[in-house]
Amino acid sequence: MAKWGEGDPRWIVEERADATNVNNWHWTERDATNWSSDKLKSLLLGLSVEDDEGACEVTEVSKLEGEASINNRKGKLIFFYEWNLKATWTGKSKTGVKYKGSIEVPNLSDENDMEDLDISISLNKDEPDTPLVHLMKTKGAEKIREALGSYVGFLKTEFTQGMILPTANGVAKPQSASQSKAKQDKTQVSSGSSTAAPINTGVKIPTCKFTIRDTFLTSPAELYRVFLNQEMVQAFTRSPATVDGERGGKFRLLEGNVFGEFTELVPDEKIVMKWRFNNWPCEHYATITLMFLDRSNETELKVEYRGVPNSEEEQTKGGWKRYYFEAIKQTFGYGARLF
Repeated sequence: MAKWGEGDPRWIVEERADATNVNNWHWTERDATNWSSDKLKSLLLGLSVEDDEGACEVTEVSKLEGEASINNRKGKLIFFYEWNLKATWTGKSKTGVKYKGSIEVPNLSDENDMEDLDISISLNKDEPDTPLVHLMKTKGAEKIREALGSYVGFLKTEFTQGMILPTANGVAKPQSASQSKAKQDKTQVSSGSSTAAPINTGVKIPTCKFTIRDTFLTSPAELYRVFLNQEMVQAFTRSPATVDGERGGKFRLLEGNVFGEFTELVPDEKIVMKWRFNNWPCEHYATITLMFLDRSNETELKVEYRGVPNSEEEQTKGGWKRYYFEAIKQTFGYGARLF
């Protein structure tokens, strides 16, 4: 599956130029190497998997060679990272026998997608054969891939805070008449526009609210589960994801570009979440409410969006329709009409 916002580079790694802090307009660079080293170690150390044969855990990150940096050029964030890492895993069988092996990832880079990472898992030469190697090569490798995907997400969100901020009056910089008309033609500001709560800079941004409805050929209970089950989310996004499907649980998907928190859950009826895309102003979240309505042999999904930045309304609508609704239908066979 293509990345969210394919065809619109603002939705991949760039911040909107028209929301740039004028004091940060020219080329600036921030070294993320030391931060990245600490973040990678914190995400990998203690990572564990378990099955009927025993349990395994990443106990040491023995090598981290590489670098990372972020460039801000005229309001666009450009990410560079390249890492070669080695780690140690230890395992313990159900009978109490201990084992040790190694992990190697030679190509964690901005040039490679997460699914293209080479994750090599091996058992130390002096160790006897054990089924725990298979456990690490399957579930272990998947967890490592998820952790590295989280690193990229944190690099694009947590580390970048303050590099690009909204303008002091919360609106875009002056545009030419042609630019203004083109933007006006593309995105109509909703009559439900409001002003969002202050973000960490104390700046207010204009936001909008809107509703999308769709119909799925499945039960409310099954569709409800699709949004909260990590394996199902990974299936329809076709990429690693982290989903804690409980109230207060966090989620991160689409290579770390989308993340948030579940704030209210009514089983089989309603999900309320704080949701944001990684290029929105720091700490700004929209509130998204999903209502699952039983329509006999199908389910109507009513989704209400509040607090979406005005400038991102059309991209948010398009992203949800393509990367949630259409992807879920294609993956699980819930296809129905869109209205």
